[in-house]
Parts: sequence; structure tokens; C-alpha cells
Amino acid sequence: MTITTPPTSETATSTRLDSRSGSTVPGSSIARSSSTTSDIDDAVTNAVASVNDPEYPDVSIVDLGLLVDVRVLADIPGSLHGVTAEVDLVPTFTGCPALSMIAEDVVTAVESLEAIDRCVTTWRRDVVWDTDRMTQSATERLAREYTVTLRRKDGTLRCPSCGSDEVADQSMAGPSRCRSVAWCPSCRNAVEVMRG
Repeated sequence: MTITTPPTSETATSTRLDSRSGSTVPGSSIARSSSTTSDIDDAVTNAVASVNDPEYPDVSIVDLGLLVDVRVLADIPGSLHGVTAEVDLVPTFTGCPALSMIAEDVVTAVESLEAIDRCVTTWRRDVVWDTDRMTQSATERLAREYTVTLRRKDGTLRCPSCGSDEVADQSMAGPSRCRSVAWCPSCRNAVEVMRG
């Protein structure tokens, strides 16, 4: 099991696989390598998708937009490692204390595949995570199950409990570094705001 976390800027631009339509969107997120069959690439991506965020046990790190790139390197004769999967991830927040746990879970999930002998993860520092990387499914689940909302482009907030637009920021210090706290006066509930 190998886990690496050095900053890198090897990939300047990639394409994103839109999880809703299956089409690619230029600019960021998931890039696929053509160095192996798409079946193995898909299996690796699905294994990564089986890893849930430690703070949100039923929300995949892929749906949260943490997956940047998957590359499968074929078994090279004489290599000690066999088939290697390289998985690039982006942290929601650089100081997130769960990064090593997420990387270990990814390695465990990917190395459980019969076609993969070794998995190497890298936390990319040249890619910036923001809430646009999240799928609609993750956004809805966070709202419904965890009372977490996302800040709109105009800076306003909507209460995930009652739908009110009167939500006001209360504290930039939230339960974790990637969330702040707001208050909804309509339903009188605290609301967590995902930063990004």
C-alpha cells in the first residue's frame, strides 16, 4: 500500500466526466487516461466512488468532487509493482484532518480490485476544489440529511430545511474548517454552509 501526498502540477488541464449525463466537460475534474482499457479505468473509478467522506458517511468522495484523475499503468515486464492505479484527489480544504484517512480508504478500495496490484494516491495542490465540483445528488443529500447548504453565486443562502432565502451568516468558525454556521430565522434552525 503506497500513499503519496506531494504537491504536483503535472496536469494543467483535464476534462470532467459529468456524472449526470456521462459526457465530458472541458476544464477540470475527472480525466481519463487511455493507457489501459476503459473497463479497468471504470472499475478503478467505481472503487474510488465507493469511498465515502468521513464526515458524511453516505456521500461518495466522487460526488463531493474530490476525484481529479485516474490513470492505470499496465504491468511492465520486470516491474516489481504489476498493474498500478494512480489516483489524483483534490482536498476540499488544505488543512483537512481527514486527508490521510480518505487516501487510505481509496488505496484499500482500489487495491481490492483483482486487476490492480498497487494504488498510489496524490493530493493535488494545483487544482482548487469548490462547490461546483459537487454533483446534484451530493448537494441534495447534504441538504436533506445534514442541513448543509451551498452559497449561491450571488452570495445568498437558502435554508435546506424550510427553503427560506432569509438565511444569515452567524460564524465563520463551523464544526470543521470546510464549513461555517448560518441561522435561518424562518424555521429557527442552524444551517451549516459548505465553503468553497
